[in-house]
Amino acid sequence: MSNKIRLGILGGGGDSLIGVLHRVASSMYDKFQLVGGVFNVKLEESLNFAREIGIPTDQVYKDLDTLIEEELKLPKDKRIEVVSILTPNFLHFPMAKKLLENGFNVICEKPMTTTYEEAKILHETLKMANTVFAVTYTYTGYPMVRQMRHMIANGDIGKIQKIDAQYYQGWINPIIHDKEKRKSTWRLDPEKSGISCCIGDIGTHAFDMVEYMSGLRVNSILADLNYLYEDNQMDIDGTVLIRFEENVKGVIRASQIATGEENNFTVQIYGDKAGLKWEQENPNYLYLLEDGRPMRVLKPGHTYNSNLSLDGTKLPPGHPEGIFDSMGNIYKGVAKAIRNEDYDHGEYPTIIDGLRGMNFIEKAVESHKQGNVWVNIDTA
Repeated sequence: MSNKIRLGILGGGGDSLIGVLHRVASSMYDKFQLVGGVFNVKLEESLNFAREIGIPTDQVYKDLDTLIEEELKLPKDKRIEVVSILTPNFLHFPMAKKLLENGFNVICEKPMTTTYEEAKILHETLKMANTVFAVTYTYTGYPMVRQMRHMIANGDIGKIQKIDAQYYQGWINPIIHDKEKRKSTWRLDPEKSGISCCIGDIGTHAFDMVEYMSGLRVNSILADLNYLYEDNQMDIDGTVLIRFEENVKGVIRASQIATGEENNFTVQIYGDKAGLKWEQENPNYLYLLEDGRPMRVLKPGHTYNSNLSLDGTKLPPGHPEGIFDSMGNIYKGVAKAIRNEDYDHGEYPTIIDGLRGMNFIEKAVESHKQGNVWVNIDTA
């Protein structure tokens, strides 16, 4: 009998890109086996999708309540052990809370909830459930991101002096300039997305990444957001000044109206000895910058990399790895946690990352609405 972790998925059916990403990622390392879930709001479409991807339909359900009810009737060695939530934002909190209350492990897409208050409730629920909870800040799974984290913690760049994160996309341009279209997309609907579009969607990736890489916590922020049109309730562009502990300062620049940009996510961290730069569109290159020396390029798979970086590298040097591999490394870390194996705390983002991400989103909107003032980020 297979000892793989039995995985259920909520959402992600049809031609959903995020669904493909999670299914492929979960299949890496042979740690998980997708056995069922609720792929669509219509049961027949969920069943048809299960048949299309070649899994049995006996653990495919019409809704989450039915999934929980029926799964808890099964013996533990047949029951779904972990559920990935890939639905629109407004469903993350009620689904995750119900799953935790019934003893399931959870992997949740970001943002974790639509409000900070919901995130705090989830955090308390997890404490009582004592299960595993991961938030898929996907880019933390890249080997050279993990190498950058290691080098900074190791003191290779010295004391951090400046942090700069940029996340530019242009995808919302065809929507935002059309009044009817911007009223019809769920991304710009506060009831479904929460209070922020750009900062909530990609700005939170940058926030999590700068804390993950630097090992520092953001203490306070000042945000200037752009809504572009008076009838648009959701930001689609913004600049956030950030202050860390130890007098370190930086900036997060995020935009979904950066015309022509695809997924331009870049993080640069400068110390008093050297600087490091990583670019998501070229994820296998980590640039090491030093005064008076040529720029060096570090690549995955080489023995000069850290154990954490090498553990997330599946291919020999010179063979590119990408977004599927990055998500796969997060799933691998979650598998270790579920099986109570030793793992590095940098292997997957936890509920604390999700909690701080939601606090960042709300504080950014608060800072902007109060007239671009400094506001504090809560400790967690």
